[in-house]
Amino acid sequence: MSGRVALVTGGSRGIGRAIAERLAADGLRVALNYRSRRDAAEAAVESITEAGGEAMAVAGDVGDGYAVAAMFASVEESLGPVAVLVNNAGITADDLLLRMKHEDWDAVIQTNLSSAYHTTKAALRGMLRARWGRIISITSVAGITGNPGQANYAAAKAGLIGFTKSVAKEVGSRGITVNAVAPGFIETELTDALGEGVRDALLPAISLGRFGTPAEIASAVGYLASDDAAYITGQVLVVDGGLAF
Repeated sequence: MSGRVALVTGGSRGIGRAIAERLAADGLRVALNYRSRRDAAEAAVESITEAGGEAMAVAGDVGDGYAVAAMFASVEESLGPVAVLVNNAGITADDLLLRMKHEDWDAVIQTNLSSAYHTTKAALRGMLRARWGRIISITSVAGITGNPGQANYAAAKAGLIGFTKSVAKEVGSRGITVNAVAPGFIETELTDALGEGVRDALLPAISLGRFGTPAEIASAVGYLASDDAAYITGQVLVVDGGLAF
C-alpha cells in the first residue's frame, strides 16, 4: 500500500480519525476531509506525521458536488490521485418521523448518502485509469435493522448498502472493489452523549458486552483497503460485537 493515496471524509475525529491513522500506518498518504473542525483535523494530521506518516487536511462539504470537485483537485495536486476512498462523513438529526423536520431529513440524506455519490464519482475517474481502487463506505447496523427515531439516518445508511452493491457490479472488471463497513455502538462523542443509563441498558443486547472502539472499525477498513481483500467486493462487513445477528 506504500505510496498510494487515501481520502477519508469526516476524518478529523472519532471513527474517521482512527481510519486515517490506520491507513497512514499501513503506508498510505492520507487526506483527511473536514467541514468545520479545522483544529481537530490539524491535530489528526499532526498525530499522523509525528508517527512517521504523511497526511494533509482538506476542507469541504461532501454534500456539495462543487466542493467535492475542489477537494479532489487539491488532494491530487498535493498528494496524487486517490486510490482508496473512505466515505465516512455522517451526521444525525434524530426524531420520531411524525415530528421530524423536513430540513433534518434532507440534511442527513445529503451528508450521509448523497456525499458518497459525489465522492465516489470523483474518485472513480482516476481509479478506472489506474485499473485499481478501493471504495469503502461506513454504513451502520441501523441501515440493516432500522432504529426508532432514526428514519432519516437508517434510510441513508441503508441507501449506502444498495449504493455499494450497485457500484461494485459496475466497476469490478476494472480492478476496483467497493465494500461497506457497518459499525454497531462505538465509543465516540455521539455515544458518549447517550448517558450512563442508556449505555447500560444497551449492553445486554451486545453479545460481547461492550461498545466497540474506533480502532476496531479502522482495522476492518484497513483490511478491505489492502491487497489481502482483493477478491472481496459488494459486501457489508458488520462490526457490532454481536448486536444485529
